[in-house]
Amino acid sequence: QVQLVESGGGLVQTGGSLRLSCASSLSLHNIPSMGWYRLARGSQREFVANIADTGIPHYSDSAKGRFTISRDNAKNALNLQKNNLKPEDTAIYYCSARLVAGAPWEWGQGTQVTVSS
Repeated sequence: QVQLVESGGGLVQTGGSLRLSCASSLSLHNIPSMGWYRLARGSQREFVANIADTGIPHYSDSAKGRFTISRDNAKNALNLQKNNLKPEDTAIYYCSARLVAGAPWEWGQGTQVTVSS
């Protein structure tokens, strides 16, 4: 198991930036897959981005070109830099990790991001 704690959420105006971080209780070297998902009010949980231990990222169409996911192995943290934020980015953002291929994903408690128009 891994404990994940997100931080960095808040209120920002349209066009602004935020940097989310997810602190892991385990070394990232032991976590082959990590990602960010979000849950907006009235919607289902949505994939935002993920990154393998190889460092190769994948993004949703809405995140591509605006968000950057990265792994900080020295700090055991997963980061999500979010630029040019839009009101539709308003959601609770969750960090996720999978320790073994095929195993269930593990989740943090989430951090709220609100983008005002």
